[in-house]
Parts: sequence; C-alpha cells; structure tokens
Amino acid sequence: MTDVSRLTLKPGDTIGILGGGQLGKMLAMAAARLGLRCRVFSPDPDSPAFDVVANATCAEYADVEALELFAGDVDVITYEFENVPAASAMILAARRPVLPDRRVLETTQDRLIEKDFVTRLGIKTADYADVSSPQTLLAAIGRIGLPAVLKTRRFGYDGKGQAIIRSSNDADRAWADLGTKSAILEAFVPFEREISVIAARSADGSVESFDVTENEHRDHILKVSRVPAAISDELAAQVRDTAQRIAVALDYVGTLAVEMFVVDRDGKPDVLVNEIAPRVHNSGHWTLDGASISQFEQHIRAIAGWPLGKPLRHGAVTMTNLIGDEINSYVDWLAVPGATVHVYGKGAPRPGRKMGHVTKVVPAGQK
Repeated sequence: MTDVSRLTLKPGDTIGILGGGQLGKMLAMAAARLGLRCRVFSPDPDSPAFDVVANATCAEYADVEALELFAGDVDVITYEFENVPAASAMILAARRPVLPDRRVLETTQDRLIEKDFVTRLGIKTADYADVSSPQTLLAAIGRIGLPAVLKTRRFGYDGKGQAIIRSSNDADRAWADLGTKSAILEAFVPFEREISVIAARSADGSVESFDVTENEHRDHILKVSRVPAAISDELAAQVRDTAQRIAVALDYVGTLAVEMFVVDRDGKPDVLVNEIAPRVHNSGHWTLDGASISQFEQHIRAIAGWPLGKPLRHGAVTMTNLIGDEINSYVDWLAVPGATVHVYGKGAPRPGRKMGHVTKVVPAGQK
C-alpha cells in the first residue's frame, strides 16, 4: 500500500471516482482544470459523469474483476457518495489508495455508529437511542419522549428511510413502514435554522473551511442555500471548529460536510450536529461560482497531495436547486444578473430528483 502522507499526483495522473452522478461529474471537471485525468466507475449507463471523462467503467460494485481492472488504471480512488459497499472498498484499497479512507465509511454509513463517534468527541447531538424491535422502540420513546424521528441506521437520504412519530400510537406503523430491524430514534429538534459547513483536510493535517451555509429544505430535500448564514461570528467560529475536530478525529483526507441545527439553549444560540457527509455536498455547490476555490477542487487537491486553497467568498451567495420539472425554467434563470446555471444532464426529470442548480452571487457593496 502507498503511504498516503507521501502520495503526490502530477498532471497527467488519473483519479478513479466511484459514482457517476452530478458530484462525480463536478469532481472530474475540477480535476481536468488541474491537468488530472479521471476514470469513473458506475453501474448506471446514463451516469452524467460519463459525459466529461474519456474513460469509464459501467459495472456493478460487486463485480470484482471490473473493480480490479478499474484500480489498475488509476493512481488514487475517491467516491462521490458514501454508500460504497464495504467489500468493494476493501478490494480497491488493497490495490490503490482510497481517499477518504474506507474506515471513514464504516463510521459514517451507520447513523448509530456516527452519532456515537460524534458524542465521544464531546460534540452535542440530538438525544438518540438504538432501536431493533417494536419493544425497544417503545422503550426508546419512553426515554427520549415525543415527537421523535425514527431512521434506518443505514442508507436513506433526502428524507428517505425515516418517519416522524408524534404519538405512541404511531410507533408500530412507523416501525412497519421502515421495514428494518436496525434503526435509530432521534429526539425531534425544534431548531432555529439548519446550517452546514464544508471543510477540507489534507494528508499533512492542514484544514480549510468555507463560510457557514444556511439551508432551507422543502419536502426533506435541500432547496436553497444562503451564504453567509445568519449567525454570529462567534457561533460561526464554533461551527468551523466542530467540523475541524471531526475531520481530525477521522484522519480525513478530502472534502466533507457537517450538517447542524442551530438551537436555543438558555437564551443563547448553540449547535447540534445532525449528520456527517464524507464527500462533497449539495450545500457546498455555491462554492463553484461564489468562492475563489470550489469544494470540488479542494477535494481534488487534498487527495492528490497538493496544497489546499484558502477559500475567499465573492459576496452574498444563494444556491437554488432545480428539482424535477423546475429544470425546465433554466432559460429564465439565464437572464438573471449574477446567476450561473448548472444543468446536470440526468435525462427526463422526476419528482424529487435534483436536476440542476443555480448560483447567484451579489458582490460586496451591492444589493
């Protein structure tokens, strides 16, 4: 195995990307600007990332032969989503460096393990409990109280794999609907606002964080991100410090996002960590047009062993997701001053599917 701390790519080297969605596409585009090639591995023949790379592998993640051939054609491997099968990551890690390390996946793929990890760092989260049966669910409700949110421990995003329980009469139905024997119950958080922070860490331990983002969700899907978040400088510093502590504890290499809730605690604002995303993140898309370096380039620099950039924001930034049929409004957005349109190339729109986004930047001093 390569010593990751000494890994340094040079222009012309190849990065392997697991996953062919819009995040993989943007990673490959960022790498190309730096003279690095990318090869994408995805089971979906219609993957948007295939459109921007010269070489791709279309195969299932369980295809050992395809994985081995893929590893032989690249110098380092990364991923655009965190649900890479553990067995696949193990096969690849035996042949090439996988960054972030596959052990990060073991922590972040399971909500209970992730919550325990964050709690051991002395970082606050919502109250939570392990749930493995209707009986343990009722016991957890008795301890945590209602309302509460029942979530599958693994998988699930954009509101999938979870249910709100408002009364004990809802418990059996929620458990049956989830269809799992491995869940976590979390206390419902009456938050003031939802925020996130994108941070990057290099193998030498350097950490750079972007400005804190304020997020607005609709139907459990991120709709709008605004930067800077409407929080105090003191709280923003606390948020960035929390993300750095998590990155250091994970021995992380690459870009990650930490999602948090701002809550009122005895009349003062405080934060609770909600989730860690061990990858580039939707709430960091504003960095493509609103900062001196994007979250995607920062990730490429980190896994290539190159110095991280110092992110400088260009002004007040708003990122709006185009979901489902909203992608058809891209022409209207093209006429908006300060707006940049990103169309992912996913084909026919579907309800709840992120089809693109728009970034609008208002330079400092303008309204």
